[in-house]
Amino acid sequence: MPKITKRSVDVLAPKASDYFFWDTQMPGFGVRVSPKGRKTYTVQYRKGGRTKRVSLGVHGAITPDEARGLAQQTLAQVAQGKDPAGERERDRRAPNVNALCDRFIDEYVAARCKATTQRDYRTACAKYVRPHLGTMKVQDVTRSDVANIHHRLREKPYQANRVLAVVSKMFNLAEVWGLRPDGSNPTRHVQKFSEKRRERFLSPEEIQTLWSTLDLKVAEGDVTVHVAGAFKLLLLTGCRLSEIQTLKWSYVRGNTIWLPDAKTGPRRVMLSKSASQVLADLPCVEDNPFVVVGTVEGQYAINLQKPWRRIRKAAGLDDVRIHDLRHTYASLAAMAGHSLHMIGNLLGHTQAQTTARYAHLADAVTRNAADEVDTLIGGFVSEASTSHGTVIPLSNGGGTNV
Repeated sequence: MPKITKRSVDVLAPKASDYFFWDTQMPGFGVRVSPKGRKTYTVQYRKGGRTKRVSLGVHGAITPDEARGLAQQTLAQVAQGKDPAGERERDRRAPNVNALCDRFIDEYVAARCKATTQRDYRTACAKYVRPHLGTMKVQDVTRSDVANIHHRLREKPYQANRVLAVVSKMFNLAEVWGLRPDGSNPTRHVQKFSEKRRERFLSPEEIQTLWSTLDLKVAEGDVTVHVAGAFKLLLLTGCRLSEIQTLKWSYVRGNTIWLPDAKTGPRRVMLSKSASQVLADLPCVEDNPFVVVGTVEGQYAINLQKPWRRIRKAAGLDDVRIHDLRHTYASLAAMAGHSLHMIGNLLGHTQAQTTARYAHLADAVTRNAADEVDTLIGGFVSEASTSHGTVIPLSNGGGTNV
């Protein structure tokens, strides 16, 4: 059997089935000839007691010398303990990002996330991740691929950052599941867009207007007493929308609401006299366990956004979101002089940094107290100066004398 050259390969004729023409100088290097006459350079080796082959290229697309060089490289990898054929097979069978999205939603999101978070994650995957990365192999996604998605959403910085967070979580799990090497998350060093936090708190006058509007809408039959009660409870408790929307009567225990499955875990909500009165005024509906009764029998009110848009328009509060009722509750607590720790407890926060947005309101109360003390001290100083004809210095060079 001669050495593989262009001439020797050109004369190989097809047969009824595949056959191999092996090189005489390099064991394992050969040409595979199909019944249709297709000639493919290949290299063969043994690994783990099995014979494996790697295709190197089609005759005509590469020369015999180029194929021989590739065969040498492949055999060198085998000599180093590698398995080129196995690696190619793993790459071929490796899941794409669509499959990663499916596994992420089925194994992680469905088991660990709240209903609203599940909805947000599914939306992010469907609208942003799958269309741009879906067909790519998980191991082939690069930082630039992720950065491109993030950049496309630059006009919606909040949405862009939420999508980036979803992709980051997915690829962290890809590492856990052995689909990518450790520390290879492609979202690393992709800088988030700056977000301008909204701080919209209702003034006392706006609270009065909203309350009156809620009662008026109920009287007009535009909203039900249960829907109006939901918004009143949001304002009086600082709860999240989902916590009031899915509230069951069984969770109400005297002047306390026990939420078994809040966003941050089980927690208690203390009811004020006003909140307790709102609950007492809401009629219970037979065979419906929910406080905020919906139109579907036995269910809670699914969509509170539509009635809220009508209510806020009637009240002249078009820029107020439902979540701003929670911010208003927290701002009033801060302005009443309560500590950030206490405000965090009232809101069910588990991290101090989440409550930190109300720090400036709490600081204002402290500053007013300091000014009041300063006024008192100033009065004492004035009296002392009048009595003795001298001025008592309160500080020396910016320091305080004790």
